[in-house]
Amino acid sequence: MIEIKEVLTKKDIKLFAKYPLKLYKDCPYYVPSLLGDEINTFNPKKNFNLKDNLIKGFLCYKDGELVGRIAGMINNVENTKGEEKFVRFSRFECIDDIEVFRALLGAVEKFGKENGVDTIHGPWGFTDQDREGMLTYGFNERSTYATCYSYPYFCENMVKLGFEDESKWVEKRFVIKNYDRIEKIAEKLKAKYKLKEIADDMSVKQILANYGDKFFDVLNESYGHLDGYIPVEGKSRDVVLSQFATIVNTRYISFLIDENNDIAAFGVVLPSIAEALIKHSGKLFPTGFISVLKSIKKTKELEMSLIVVAKKYVNTFVNAITISRIMHNVVEDGIENIESNPMLETNLNILAQWKFTDSEIVKKRQTYKKKIGSLIAE
Repeated sequence: MIEIKEVLTKKDIKLFAKYPLKLYKDCPYYVPSLLGDEINTFNPKKNFNLKDNLIKGFLCYKDGELVGRIAGMINNVENTKGEEKFVRFSRFECIDDIEVFRALLGAVEKFGKENGVDTIHGPWGFTDQDREGMLTYGFNERSTYATCYSYPYFCENMVKLGFEDESKWVEKRFVIKNYDRIEKIAEKLKAKYKLKEIADDMSVKQILANYGDKFFDVLNESYGHLDGYIPVEGKSRDVVLSQFATIVNTRYISFLIDENNDIAAFGVVLPSIAEALIKHSGKLFPTGFISVLKSIKKTKELEMSLIVVAKKYVNTFVNAITISRIMHNVVEDGIENIESNPMLETNLNILAQWKFTDSEIVKKRQTYKKKIGSLIAE
């Protein structure tokens, strides 16, 4: 017997947050989220995305045993962009059972239908700062901190239930080459456009205090046209900046400003904290934070997070300056492994930025979509 239970109590929230640790207990490729972040998903005091949007979590039981979880999200900003009205599914983990898949996704469909939407799609979060996309290739590669892992049966069952392909991403592993050439180009561009690298002289705290809002303004402007992108606004900015400040190492970031003190471009490459999260099952306390801090200060692995260019500097190649600074420190520090986070296949500008490197695609992921109705009716 399959039973769906809405997440309502503190006990439900803890079961929801911890379920992936059960599903992926013996999987060496799974990297847990921070447990505190998962618990705060349903807390409006911590998750400021809930101020103007809706969320419901669901647990699935089969013969009394917890076998899956899913969250349904309705983002009101997204639903002003076009004719389709969406409910997003997120944090979707369950056993390989088509009826469990049907029950969980059907619960999100019902939630969406009750709120007047016509299409279900995902996995998406509230914003691009959340984990998104379902793994379709690279099942024997360890995830990054910013991405979710899923067994091969996930995408197989999505197809069986009639879901169609939507947005697609690739993730790459890099070997740096032609470094001297890119460094020379960067110096010329820096002088030509009168740009200053503030990461050379300012701490992360100072950068965020002085340029935090400008950071998001440029990010929203640059990424606004991409699939599923939701602008980061309001108090959500504070949350993202807080998380960013926690895991950043200034040697692997670049913030360029022009003579008007406006941000021209920035790049963020993060030390990998994946091993620390695996070791401590996503818990920072009592000792997990020590492992995380060690990973940040002294790492042999990096995760490429963002390369963003302000609109007025698009097609000027100033991104080469941000890449040059970061790669100089990468080479100097003897970093052994650099892996990108997801890059949309349609985002040709981002993909082209790495043409000076040797790289291989190590993972692919995508979202799926479907008109609401069939899962509820079946």
